Formats: sequence, C-alpha cells, structure tokens
Amino acid sequence: MKHRSSAFRSSRLLRTALLALVLGSATPLALAQSAFTAPDTSFAGRLSLKTPVAYAGDRVELAGEGFKPGQKITLLRGASVLNAQPYVADAEGKFGAELALPADAAAGRHPLLVRVDGPDAAQVFELKVSPKLALKGEQDFSIRSEPLVRGLYQSAYSARNHALFVTAAVGRPPVKQSELVKVDPKTLKIVARVTPAAAPAPEARPGQPPREGGVYAVYGVGVDDANGNVWVTNTRQGTVAVYRQSDLSLVKQFPAEAVPHSRDVVIDGKRGKAYVSAVGETHVSVFDTRTLEHVKDIEIATRQRGEKFTPTSLALDEAGGKLFSVSLSTPEAVVIDTASDQVDKVIPLSNVTSAIGLAWDPGARRLLVVAQGSDNLLIVDPASGRIEHDVAVGAGPLNVAVDPVSGLAYVSNRASGTIAVVDRAGTLVANLDGGTFPNHVHADGAGAVFAVNKSRGEDDPKGDRVTRISHKAK
Repeated sequence: MKHRSSAFRSSRLLRTALLALVLGSATPLALAQSAFTAPDTSFAGRLSLKTPVAYAGDRVELAGEGFKPGQKITLLRGASVLNAQPYVADAEGKFGAELALPADAAAGRHPLLVRVDGPDAAQVFELKVSPKLALKGEQDFSIRSEPLVRGLYQSAYSARNHALFVTAAVGRPPVKQSELVKVDPKTLKIVARVTPAAAPAPEARPGQPPREGGVYAVYGVGVDDANGNVWVTNTRQGTVAVYRQSDLSLVKQFPAEAVPHSRDVVIDGKRGKAYVSAVGETHVSVFDTRTLEHVKDIEIATRQRGEKFTPTSLALDEAGGKLFSVSLSTPEAVVIDTASDQVDKVIPLSNVTSAIGLAWDPGARRLLVVAQGSDNLLIVDPASGRIEHDVAVGAGPLNVAVDPVSGLAYVSNRASGTIAVVDRAGTLVANLDGGTFPNHVHADGAGAVFAVNKSRGEDDPKGDRVTRISHKAK
C-alpha cells in the first residue's frame, strides 16, 4: 500500500516515459516476439472521471467508452498498477470502474497510463486531485444570503444608483427561462425584473425539423453609470444587449453573432467604451457606450506556437488605462491599452491549466488569476510578469473579485462549493460555505462582495442565492 500511495506524490513525468512502461523493464535483447503483436490502429477509447471532484483518500468513479469489446484495460501511475484485475470492455465497448485514491495523494494533475490489451494500445489520462480545504473564518465576516431566481450567472453593482444587477438563465438552447434582475443591495430583494425578448430560431439542419429560438438569455453583465445603462451578454446568440438601469427597458439588442460566444462585459466609463470577450475566438470586442455602435475587435496573438489565445474573463484598471484578460486555452494573460485599444503585452503564466477568471487589485496594482483546471489563484505583477503567489483555493475556481477596502480577494469555487478568501500576502485567511455551485463574485468597491450561485434543481435550498459578504473591521 505504501508503494501505491507514493505513486500519487507530486511529479512531472514525461509522456514518453509513461508510454515506455508498456514495454516493461526488459532489455532489447530479451524482448519476446509476442510483445509486438498487431496494435489497435483504429483505437478510439476514452476515459472520463464521473465523480464531480476527486480528493485524496476518496473513491472515484471512472467510465470508459469507445473501446473494442473484450479489450482489457490496466491503469498505471508511474510504475504502480492501480487495478490488479484489468477492466474489461463490454459488448458496447464500455466499462465502469472505481478507484481508491491514497490518503496522501498530492493535489495536482496526475498522468495515468491507460494500457490496453487485445488488441494493444495506450494513452495518457490526466486525473485531477483537488485540494480539500476545511471551512474556516466565517466569524470574521458579515454574511447575508437570500434566494433570488433560477439560473443565476453574474452580478454587477451600480455605485451611482446603488443597485445590484443580476443575470439568470436556465438550461441549454433553446433557453426559454432567463431574467435580468435589479436587486436592492441591502435587503437583497428584487426591485425590478425583465425577461429578454424572443430570439430568432437558428437555421434548421438539413433533413431536421425547424428549431426553436428561445429568448436572448442573459449571462455576463456590466454597469454603465455614465449613461444609466446596464450591458449584458447573450452568450447563446453570440451577441450583447443594453437595458436601462432605471426600469430595465430594452435600449438596444445587437444582432446575433456580433460577438461570438460573448462571455464577460466591462464598462470603461472614463473613455465611454464597453469591452466584451469572445470565448473560443481570439479577440475582445469594443463598443461605444454613447452611440451604442461596434467600434473594433482587438486581436490577441498568443506567444505559444500552434495555439491561440482565447479570452474569458475581463478586468479593468480604469485609472491606469489598462484592460486585462486571461486565456482559457493557453497559460497567458493579456494587457491591453484602453487609450489605443491595442495589445500592450502578453504575460506567460506558470502552473495554470484552463485559466478562466481574473480581477484587478488597484491598491496593490496586482492582477489575480484563477484556473479551474489547476485549482489555484495566481497573484501577478503585470509590470514585470512575475508571479508573486500561487495559492490553492479549492476545486474548480471560476471567478475572483477584490475588495479594495480590505484588500482581500474572494474566489468562487464551483466544484468544492466554497468561497476562498485570500489576502495580499497569498494567505488563505478564510474558506466560506458558498452553497451549491458558486458561480460569480463581484465587489462593490465599498467593502462588500456579492456572490451568486447555481442550484441542483428547483428544490435546492442552498442554490440560486445572492449573498453579500463584508469583512468585519478589527
């Protein structure tokens, strides 16, 4: 057991070294001729983790599909065999498995060799073991939480009108249930709400029945206090819309595919611009908040050969004239000059997989990045590109917000159901219960952070809630 446990300790094994295990430890002269039987040239087997999150000491469920009936599958971590008896693919080429993780398994992405016999094949599967962090520090915070509406996604605060705007969308296309909600930030009660207009139906596929359009469901949100508007992203239709803050009346609905897979929107009130990230593309779109017209797209070139920079979250340093984004597909962040709307620099990031959320800390002048694939928060000096702190925050972090009053960063961890609180020294000072599927955090700039989470269904008492969190002064 000691030998198997050590197999999950932290290491970076080369893929070639893992594949070499197929040949065992025999010398070239001792290799039997049968070791080179015909390989599986059409191998299409896939392994997936069915357990929502894997922790050290847990039993995790794996599922295989796409194998050939009767193929035998053995998993190895380093030189350790993880299943003494091979899994066997059924008549449909599938198999299910349960794997016990050792109690001292290091957090991180563990490369498992998937060795297949009859016919032979091999591949590497990465099993992510997440850090399991105990709840702590709740007594240091004032917390109020209220149920809102189904499908909460993001929130944005208007300092001028002292109102919180929250987006919600339920299900997959065609999405028929969606709302933009105006909330009192003190009572967390709904002041006004609106359902987006009907969206045009997508073109039917050849030989398929007509498709439904649903509504222009709202996801990302940003407030424009200079013009009294609130901007939202219609991710499913790849576009944006503008509503009036006062009564949530529609000001303008942009056409479909104006911004493909639009995600985040942030408003530069000083320069009269709205910036929108296009996930899956390589650009950030720019709109004029006065004329409500598309101005340009800012193309971002990756520094990694053969890859592309795909922007996700956006953060703004309005005073300093900088816009930031992070790439989901490459370990990079970008700094954009908001005067010229040109890329200033691309910053390489280390020890991140699937970076997705980021925030700007104006007091420390630091960029904060969270990565859902590596379960961590990076505190980065954008001037030098130096990573000052690398903090384990929980499983599946999605978004981060900085309270400039306390200097604390709040991280929403979707998989672990927590909100991690980190100070500027990179210390985890609190780990709060975030309810079901924490999705987004947003700071009002005056000492409060608003968190929204999703639910497992209509009867989930811990889901679809808006929560206001503020650090108690000491």
